[in-house]
Amino acid sequence: MTVDFQRVRRILRAAAERRLVPRGDDDLPFIAGAAAAGASLLLDTCVYIDRAQGRIPPIVRDTIAVRTVTHSSVALQELLFTVGRLDPNDPRSATAVTAIEAMVRAMPSHRLFTPSVDVLAAASVYAGILSRSQGYAKDDRRRAVNDCALFLQAHKLGLTVLTRNVRDFDLLLQLVPNGRVLLYSA
Repeated sequence: MTVDFQRVRRILRAAAERRLVPRGDDDLPFIAGAAAAGASLLLDTCVYIDRAQGRIPPIVRDTIAVRTVTHSSVALQELLFTVGRLDPNDPRSATAVTAIEAMVRAMPSHRLFTPSVDVLAAASVYAGILSRSQGYAKDDRRRAVNDCALFLQAHKLGLTVLTRNVRDFDLLLQLVPNGRVLLYSA
């Protein structure tokens, strides 16, 4: 069997001992100061979107420039979901599809990683915990699975997630305190 139910039970026990409450910005790992070399980054989908829309802060742009950047099939899926969701009759859709195509083509295949079965299994459990404990709406539950998969994939590979999704990644850091995240505000 590919799912370790002992691990699932450990996750559930550990989560039951924690009260998940969003923390203040001062308690979170926001990117600050000058860009510096450090752990390789795994980009959350919002980073691609912010870059495409010209809303990425200079410190984030500079950090991306000085660190090794990796990509996840999770973010790739979310970008391609958007392509399928766009209305082909809306004249703006063609521009968005072209921008997403450029982002996808820019992902080198040797730096594009897919989460393993054990990561996906744990991500599903964590997403269920977050959905229940935070009262997520139906649409937010699917997003939670993706966030958890990206976070746990980065953790397994020794990478740091770069994201502006402060609320969800704060909660994930409370569940997995030794995970690594760099947060930013757009």
